[in-house]
Amino acid sequence: MAVDLSFYKSFMSEEIRDEGRAQGRAQGRAQGRAQGRAEDILLVLEQRGLTVPDRMRERITDCGDPETLRQWLVRALTAASAEEIFAEE
Repeated sequence: MAVDLSFYKSFMSEEIRDEGRAQGRAQGRAQGRAQGRAEDILLVLEQRGLTVPDRMRERITDCGDPETLRQWLVRALTAASAEEIFAEE
C-alpha cells in the first residue's frame, strides 16, 4: 500500500518548518546573550575581588531575563558585595 507523502513537500509545510527553524534560532540567540551577560556579571564581581556564593552564582546563571541581567550588571560595577546586586528586589 502506497502512502501519500506529498503534504510533506508542499509549500505550506515548508513554510511552517522554516518558521519553526527561525523561532528556534531566535531563542538560541536570546539564550546565548543571557548566558553571556551572566558570565559578564560574574567576571565583574570576580575582578573586583568580591566573593560570589554558589547560590548567587546559580541565581545569576539561571536567569534568562535580559533586563534583570542588565540591572544586575550595572549594580555589579559598584556593589560593595555580591549580595548588593540583588538589593532592590
